[in-house]
Amino acid sequence: MVSQELDYFRAIIQANMEPLAKVTEVSPVTSLEQKLGNHIWLKREDQQPVYSFKLRGAYNKLKQLPKGAQVVTASAGNHAQGVALSASHLGHTARIVMPVTTPEIKVNAVRNLGGEVILHGHHFDAANSYALEIAEKEGAVFVPPFDDKDVIIGQGTIARELMQQLPLLDAVFIPVGGGGLLAGMSIYLKSLRPDIKVIGVEAEDSACLKAAMEAGEPVELERVGSFADGVAVKIIGKETFRLAQKYCDDVITVSSDEICAAMQDIFVSTRAVAEPSGGLSLAGLKKWVSQTGAKGKNLAAILSGANLNFDRLRYVAERTALGEHNEALLAVTIKEEKGSFKSFCKALNGRSITEFNYRYTGPGDAEIFVGVGLRNGETELASLKQELSDKGYSFVDMTNNELAKLHVRYMVGGKPGEQLSERLFRFEFPEYPGALERFLDTLGANWNISLFHYRNHGAATGNVLAAFEVPEQDNAAFSEHLQRLAYAYQEETNNPCYQQFLSSKAHNLAQVANS
Repeated sequence: MVSQELDYFRAIIQANMEPLAKVTEVSPVTSLEQKLGNHIWLKREDQQPVYSFKLRGAYNKLKQLPKGAQVVTASAGNHAQGVALSASHLGHTARIVMPVTTPEIKVNAVRNLGGEVILHGHHFDAANSYALEIAEKEGAVFVPPFDDKDVIIGQGTIARELMQQLPLLDAVFIPVGGGGLLAGMSIYLKSLRPDIKVIGVEAEDSACLKAAMEAGEPVELERVGSFADGVAVKIIGKETFRLAQKYCDDVITVSSDEICAAMQDIFVSTRAVAEPSGGLSLAGLKKWVSQTGAKGKNLAAILSGANLNFDRLRYVAERTALGEHNEALLAVTIKEEKGSFKSFCKALNGRSITEFNYRYTGPGDAEIFVGVGLRNGETELASLKQELSDKGYSFVDMTNNELAKLHVRYMVGGKPGEQLSERLFRFEFPEYPGALERFLDTLGANWNISLFHYRNHGAATGNVLAAFEVPEQDNAAFSEHLQRLAYAYQEETNNPCYQQFLSSKAHNLAQVANS
């Protein structure tokens, strides 16, 4: 071991987290052990006073400073609370710059822990730049959320406790945002037990470590997803990547649906309600077991946090069945005649219908959007599709279609009664009071909005589905207008789900499926 890594290892051994950060428990995930054929535990960092592991790194960083120090940081969540509590306990003053889009529950939590909150900018990058500006102007100490030696050492103490509690582990699954937790834990685990597998887990839409591993250096993602906001980081830290590259054995990415399913597993076994990033590592563990076929192993995942807005549970519940592969979403053509629905239900061979959307559009064929319960995951889905094909049904599998899951399942039956020159887009925008009104104002009135759908899931980012009447000769001007808006967007005009249920143009299911 080189001296730099040896310094990390020794510092993690010597780091004293008492009395602020507690030694957290390990809990068995009994609901999964028999199902997956492995021994599975959760390291319960949701038990920290701020309900997140972030307290460890912040506390270790601030302990190095003389009493009465002025500290500043930027964060929209768990790091902010860790810095605020640590500063109050150690006699420092802390200013936390948070985006104006930060949910009020998180702002109040920081204030209640003794931190001074400064609301600035509509996204983290703006808040972070302002915090660095304050630190430079006023000589305050900036506390990085992950790419800092003392922060990394603090996070590494989780591995020290875990090895004392479960010394015979075969693999540890660690959530990855900026990489501080993975860096600290991996260097300790591999120094003590080189044979143990260290596996980083990322959200598919925020996979900055995977991108860095492929490029051989940190690279900035164009955009990151908002669901697992605790790990929504565009670029991994330089030092955290250096350590991850050396000590991390593998990186697994998981979908939002798989995270939701893991959150349910955690609740069933522990009655703890994890935040999305808190369920991330267990989702990765489940996927790794499925991919490798591992049996009889001792596996641990880090339940990294439980700071969840309660209203987001609605979204989690909706997506859990899909994450567990217990539900299929299908667009099916049936005859517009008496008894056709009954015949379709019979064709499902006893499977439950979880959702059924239909609206009369005229004689001939009818298009339905249906959710079907599955008992045996993807294997049964393949059987169901074969059975429907054998019975002569035309259909499109929408189970993995994000537009279908996020919007269209709530909008089926909305075809206009006349032909429209329509283009469809998904937009993301910062969510705060008045944000939707501002979004609509920004879109302008140059083109008629012919479709609009919005659902608030209690996240920092709002999601809108909108269609515009754009004559062909206006396409260039419209595209320029979209670029000036500065909102993240994706065109969905050719999405088969839109073409089947919402577009004014007639499309055949088979043509859509092959487009």
